[in-house]
Amino acid sequence: MEAHLLTWCLKDRHWARTSVITPLSRQHREAGAQLTESSSCNLPDMFSDFEREYRAAKENVAIFDTNWQAIFFLTGRDRTSYLHAISSQNIRDLPAGGGALALLLNPQGHILAELEVYALPEKLLALSNASFRERTLATLKKYIIGSQVAIDDQTDRMGSLAIEGPRAAEVVRELGAALAPLPEMSMVESAIKGAPCYWLKRSHFGQSGAQLIIGRENLAGCWKELLRAVRALGGEPIGMLVLNALRLEAGVPWFPADFNDSMIPHEAAIETTHISFNKGCYTGQEIVERVRSRGHVNRGRVQLKFSTEMPPSPGTKLRANGAEVGYVTSAAFSPAAGTAIGMGYVRREQFLPGSIVEFDQGTATVL
Repeated sequence: MEAHLLTWCLKDRHWARTSVITPLSRQHREAGAQLTESSSCNLPDMFSDFEREYRAAKENVAIFDTNWQAIFFLTGRDRTSYLHAISSQNIRDLPAGGGALALLLNPQGHILAELEVYALPEKLLALSNASFRERTLATLKKYIIGSQVAIDDQTDRMGSLAIEGPRAAEVVRELGAALAPLPEMSMVESAIKGAPCYWLKRSHFGQSGAQLIIGRENLAGCWKELLRAVRALGGEPIGMLVLNALRLEAGVPWFPADFNDSMIPHEAAIETTHISFNKGCYTGQEIVERVRSRGHVNRGRVQLKFSTEMPPSPGTKLRANGAEVGYVTSAAFSPAAGTAIGMGYVRREQFLPGSIVEFDQGTATVL
């Protein structure tokens, strides 16, 4: 994925891209990590070696950079009803401290952005992908006229990191945040050495996890302190290579790699996680309901197990019976599977688990 931010070019009337660099780049370089373009941001590829990082995440605890996210706060009397009306999720019924995944769709039902929304007493927190920051912000503001809503883009003033693994709760507890009893996608306000922050109970690859959001002036210090606590428990910092493998093993799709504005929610197979079917009208709902009533789509996202250890590149064409039937969106070597795994789109005829498709270097089995 390209490490850029979408911005509107008035002259040429299109979205242009500008670079996004993690605010933790200096700390990563000092640790010997190479920064590469990943998740639409310059992020560490690897800190030590793949096996060491993978084992630490699976057996102990890992710390990783999550500054691929844009950070928005919505305030004002109508903030909840407004976001409820323009997104695919039931924002109105979120409990205080609760969160949910949502989508912003265009009238044709195509996915403009993925949102991660959390409810606070006086505001909403919305996280999205930084590569689509300006487009997402423009979409969020599009229908505000007449509503008492203000959207505060805090992306340049705040940053984030995450810890995850079997011992992640121990690290969070050391810093005074009691996340363990809370349900997944919960949020608490806290402080670290007097600096206000937010803790999210949030898994990125299927294990116990927590994400910290804090002002950028305190982010580097928190990274250093948390890294020390992680290593004391036998954990390690991990880069995007291992994080990508872990989330693919857990079946977690990423926006915009695995779903974006070229598909609709049912094609992306996220209708059960990102859409409320009981909330009433929103932009794109007519298409979503039409597809649901029809009962199927002609192409869809599936998980794949490849016959090769070398993962195919995103965009690799998939074939069946000599005809092109789809393409790969993301792939990585999986130590658990002993081969490469990934995600991609195939025709409806190949949806069934066990279906075999071909690519230039081998075959892939639909899981």
